[in-house]
Amino acid sequence: MKKNQMSLGYLKMSLVATMVLSAYAQGQERTITGTVTANQKPIEGVLVFQEGNDSVAQTNASGHYQLKIKGNNPVLIFKHPDYSETRVEVGKLSTINVLLQKEKQIDEVILNTGYYQVKDKERTGNIAKLTNKQLENQPVINVLSAAQGRLSGVSIVQNSGAPGGGFDIQIRGKNSLRPDGSYPLIIVDGVPLNAQNNSISSLSSGILSKGESSPLNSINPNDIESFEVLKDADATAIYGSRGANGVVLITTKRGKNQKLSAELLLNTSVSKVNQFITFADTPQYLQMRKDAYQLDNIVNYPATAYDVNGKWDSQRYTDWYKKFIGKSYLNMQQQLTLSSGSTQTQWYMSIHRQEQDTPYGKDFGYQRKGFNLNMVHQSVDQKFRISPTIYYTLQDNNLIDRDLTAQIILSTNAPSLYTDTGALNWENNTFDNPIAKLENKFNSQLKTFSAQVNSQYEILPKVLLKLNAGYTQTLQDEERLNPSTAYNPNLNYTSTNSIIYLGNVQRNSWIVEPQISWSKEWKEHRISTLIGLTLEEKKDHIQRLQGSDFASNDLIQNIANARVQKVNEDSRVQYRYSAFYGRFNYDYSGKYLLNLTARRDGSSRFGANNRFANFGAVGAAWIFSKENLFQENEGLRNFLSFGKIRASIGTAGSDLIGDYQYLDTYTTGTLLYDGVVGMYPSRLYNPNFSWEKTTKLEAAIELGFLRERINLNLSWYRNRSSNQLVGVPLAATTGFLSLQSNFPAKVQNTGLEAEFSASIYKNTSFKWEVSANFTLPKSKLLSYDNLSSSSYASTYVVGEPMNIKKVYEFKRVDPTTGIYQFSDLNGDGKLDSNDRQKVVEIGMKHFGGISNQFRYQNLSLSFLVQYVKQKQYSMDYNLSLLGIQRNIPTYMLNYWTPENTDAQYQRPSTGGNSEALTAFSRYNASDAVIVDASFIRLNNVQLSYKFPLNSKGIESLTLIGQAQNLVTITNYKGLDPEVNGLYLPTMKTFSMTAIIKF
Repeated sequence: MKKNQMSLGYLKMSLVATMVLSAYAQGQERTITGTVTANQKPIEGVLVFQEGNDSVAQTNASGHYQLKIKGNNPVLIFKHPDYSETRVEVGKLSTINVLLQKEKQIDEVILNTGYYQVKDKERTGNIAKLTNKQLENQPVINVLSAAQGRLSGVSIVQNSGAPGGGFDIQIRGKNSLRPDGSYPLIIVDGVPLNAQNNSISSLSSGILSKGESSPLNSINPNDIESFEVLKDADATAIYGSRGANGVVLITTKRGKNQKLSAELLLNTSVSKVNQFITFADTPQYLQMRKDAYQLDNIVNYPATAYDVNGKWDSQRYTDWYKKFIGKSYLNMQQQLTLSSGSTQTQWYMSIHRQEQDTPYGKDFGYQRKGFNLNMVHQSVDQKFRISPTIYYTLQDNNLIDRDLTAQIILSTNAPSLYTDTGALNWENNTFDNPIAKLENKFNSQLKTFSAQVNSQYEILPKVLLKLNAGYTQTLQDEERLNPSTAYNPNLNYTSTNSIIYLGNVQRNSWIVEPQISWSKEWKEHRISTLIGLTLEEKKDHIQRLQGSDFASNDLIQNIANARVQKVNEDSRVQYRYSAFYGRFNYDYSGKYLLNLTARRDGSSRFGANNRFANFGAVGAAWIFSKENLFQENEGLRNFLSFGKIRASIGTAGSDLIGDYQYLDTYTTGTLLYDGVVGMYPSRLYNPNFSWEKTTKLEAAIELGFLRERINLNLSWYRNRSSNQLVGVPLAATTGFLSLQSNFPAKVQNTGLEAEFSASIYKNTSFKWEVSANFTLPKSKLLSYDNLSSSSYASTYVVGEPMNIKKVYEFKRVDPTTGIYQFSDLNGDGKLDSNDRQKVVEIGMKHFGGISNQFRYQNLSLSFLVQYVKQKQYSMDYNLSLLGIQRNIPTYMLNYWTPENTDAQYQRPSTGGNSEALTAFSRYNASDAVIVDASFIRLNNVQLSYKFPLNSKGIESLTLIGQAQNLVTITNYKGLDPEVNGLYLPTMKTFSMTAIIKF
């Protein structure tokens, strides 16, 4: 019994001793030293730490480190952003030298989806990306110009050649019945743009096509690191109601882990308007005018027919196209970029200035200047990261208040613009001198300030807490001056007739998005999840003022000096938006990918009954090239090195209807009752007003051949938009014409997209790469109940595309009467508006582009060819009646006369023939004015050479020569196959750039 007690006591003592020795062993610290190298060079800034321990060391310039560790079986981890993570078991070693050999693959493209990043090969959605190499150093103001022809499924159309103008961008077609319902969401560094249009259309109309100015004019293309477009449901559903029309993500440049680097860019370019059409000369023009009077049976020319009655010189000829918009002009750009950084902190700053003149001469032109400043900082242990960004841009656009392009059809023998003394020529009051209209000026000044911060903290292993927040302010001032000096002095107009129009818009918006994400890997499984919250608010204050009757024109720019002052608009608009979203991604064995996305949105644009809506999507992909069939067959693997099939389905929504549309509103009247201004109801209340919804479906295959030297992606998509927000007609007895409501109309967009890229040849000194894209879009109105009684009855047809026009069917010119003839489509024996039933599709049928890049050592050559197959309105649509005092294109000289009965155009008339007038009106509403406007354009050619200097503080000098819109091949009868109407066509630009790197 005593022996057992002694044994028990000994056991206890042994156990205690073992625990003490174990604790001592675990707590004993020791120092590990070593050197980290790669490619036989020391690596600075490598983080070295023990797994499960907070202490961190960092290698110095010699690659040396020193770290204290403790515990049994310690494991060291070596991390550097340019190399793969390396793990080493310490054992009993005290010196550990590490060779980092496996660098990150340069072809491992990382795509930004806004809320998370994904490797290009592992994405389940459709995301297109352009890098800064494809966008920078081009002689353009807007990044959309540089992106034209480079992206499948993305249609980008420039509205006008005027600087500071707008662009139409559509991602996979038009989903809404309303023109303003198909804008994509554009986000810059995590902050949405706070407007779709940065101009007041009532002031800029007639100057800028559609009265629009692109908000992306405020972003310097040279500051952009990447331009990504999210298309399908899997990619856009996480943006919920904002992603129905696609999402554009723009990321600006960041600093790098390098010593201080400075770069100076100097650019000078010369631009000239493209010309695709010629006009009649003086003999041709005068003959047309004389034929018009003769066929109208007018023998004696009227006193106002100055071009043919002898008042104007019949031998004079002026090329008004060249005179008004044909002049070459200079553009200049300067940018200074500074960047630097260490492993923990990198920063980037750019200061830029750009000037673009116009063919109008004088002081008309566009200026942009501003700066971009950002920083990325992370803690030594890499658990905390913060990235603030600030950019500011000032745009000053000084233009004539009417586009002079409309003046190119003046009579060819009209008088000179100036007298011999240099004064404006009014030719004895017979000539309304268009140059006088240069006194009518339009100025737009736009200040854009944006501040954004993105931060994250690893609160637990693989658990990240993130916050994205941003604020944007836009201050917009527009001024339109119409002084009395713009009119013929013989009208005796004085400053009392002068008018000023002012517009002021102040936009403030903010966004806050907290987010938490978690990821885990085990064996062949990998999971990543995130949940987040979006809170957003926009406030607009819009004022439009008008002043007239000034004491002097010197005071016209101060509305306080106007004796008559009027407030045309004073409105305040508030928009609030909130959302809760989540994502779950599962990856099994790197072969099978599943992505689930959900979002619940709330918008202030809807009534309380339908303020919130749910959206979501599921995407899946199978990387079949990782199956054993390929991995075990080297020949097959070398031929088809990558193969993936992916598909997605989901819903997104839209609230692009404007604010307060569901409320009953009242408008002040212009009449007084007993000295009091009255009000009248202008909109009916509709609490059931709700979201448009788009269901997106996609299937795609991605293939890489010959170790991915050749890549081919094919995608098919179908988007169906329902619950359309339209005006439902009401009976006139209600006092309202319509009620804003959701209507069970359904719009479908389908299409095929193809993307091809290849590395044709590559060695140490020469490389040739080619890429191409093709898009075949189709749209259709699937259903619309009682369409014939709606406001869209003359716009759409069920079963037909969305981009149709209902027109008369043109037959011919009657050889007997010389009058246009049209088909009696309803067969009632007469021709009227009921015969305007022929459906003609207008717009793009398919489009694409192909680019080539050649590089030999420091010499680089690249070019981009863009093509569009489309139908548009011809020049005829924008011209007046053939025969009046306006010039015509040469192709219209084939008009009817008794000697030319087989003509393309009807008899000219001065306006005195009612049949000719009626036929002309119907002609402009017929299929005859919708013509083929397809074109192939050599969009950009760039040749550059880099001179490595490495002396006197200058590292390199790069010279770049390029041409924009160099050659356009088209059969289009009009000013420009891209720009519609009598607006300034696109420009041909030759540019020279010098980039000095210090």
